[in-house]
Amino acid sequence: MQFLAVASFAQRPAEIYRATDGFALSDHNQAFRDSIEWATVEGLDSVSKDGTAIGSMLLKPPGFKEGVKYPVIAYIHGGPVGQDRFEFDSTAQALAAQGYLVVNPNYRGSNGKGREFSRAIYADWGNLEIQDIHSAIDKLVADGLADPERLGIGGWSYGGMNTNYAIATDTRFAAAASGAGSSNAFAGYGTDQYISLWESELGLPWESTELYAKVSYPFFHADRIKTPTLFMCGEKDFNVPLINSEQMYQALRSQNVPTKLIIYPGQFHGLSKPSYNQDRLERLIGWYGQYLGASSE
Repeated sequence: MQFLAVASFAQRPAEIYRATDGFALSDHNQAFRDSIEWATVEGLDSVSKDGTAIGSMLLKPPGFKEGVKYPVIAYIHGGPVGQDRFEFDSTAQALAAQGYLVVNPNYRGSNGKGREFSRAIYADWGNLEIQDIHSAIDKLVADGLADPERLGIGGWSYGGMNTNYAIATDTRFAAAASGAGSSNAFAGYGTDQYISLWESELGLPWESTELYAKVSYPFFHADRIKTPTLFMCGEKDFNVPLINSEQMYQALRSQNVPTKLIIYPGQFHGLSKPSYNQDRLERLIGWYGQYLGASSE
């Protein structure tokens, strides 16, 4: 009996491998892979505010030069129970190719470091994970790799939520891109697929009003947000419905903070149409380019 596996590596898109000895049975991406200079990918260790060790993935752009302070994009994974690993990430690679350092923090709530690490943010969203994200950025600044005046953040799903939390917590970010994220728990209750989560983790909104408001601080304290932010979502997303992005877009627009809202017709939580995925990536590159600019040498 043969066992096969689909796997990818930091600079190698997914292929089919024979599990017994790691022999590659496919090489569909050879021309694509060999014609491009990829970002290098390495681990980054940082220490959060309370002393918790945080691991991140760090992509250095092609042609990376020591002694140059690069603009940084913290691109945050969703879940929150998920993790960034030494595998091929097309979005992170595309952003790094523009001349950015791209950091992917495995904040508390992520998996891979045990149950307690994952459950640390239970009913306390937008707190520890934001401290952990900042720790990775602070490490890059302290090491002289990052330009502290050109910091960006973004993500999809819980990565979008973390983006909203981060820009409502600190004005250090010069650009943000929030995809399919939420900021108002009251709007989520009964409109998305997480009714059991709302009731088991936060309780009923009319009984746990203070807790619902606490985890909704990006919306209720939107006046703190100064970061130009791009919001994106699928029209038919029932995981994190469009209303969440619409509310945050309107909140920033009403305060004259630069913002855009992109709605992908007929799309759910993940974009399935290739042209929409291309559009999304081009908009990310354009938005960050407008506010962060390319690397200076």
